[in-house]
Amino acid sequence: MMKAKEIMTTDVITVRRDTTVRDLAKLFAERRISSVPVVDDEGLLIGIVSESDLIERDKPLHIPTVISIFDWVIYLESDKRFEKELQKMTGQTVRDIYSEEVASVGPDAPVSEVAEIMTERKVQAVPVVEGRRVVGIIGRIDMVRTMIA
Repeated sequence: MMKAKEIMTTDVITVRRDTTVRDLAKLFAERRISSVPVVDDEGLLIGIVSESDLIERDKPLHIPTVISIFDWVIYLESDKRFEKELQKMTGQTVRDIYSEEVASVGPDAPVSEVAEIMTERKVQAVPVVEGRRVVGIIGRIDMVRTMIA
């Protein structure tokens, strides 16, 4: 059974929370990648940011539905979700748009586990970590390459 360390890319490009959205877009375009791990000052994995996070900035803003009864305003949807959506749309740095929920695997994880994560979570890339330190990344193209190897 093939393992993550056999197919991962070891020259991993990462960004920090203070990376600008413009620099991130430039990185995606120049390097032709679709996702990058977000690391803290010690190089430990804290999240992931993707092209989808950038694209979401251009979608129309959905204003939550409310009911006004007398002087009360009742939100029919989560105002926290609206707040997060607004933050993503107006954000200027990775801090504003990245996802803290990131599925990662260890170097000895079977490739089938990576495939499961990619399909179930609909993600483009899965970081490979030892502890919380990023040692590799597996993108969809890495998975495709296993089919012709």
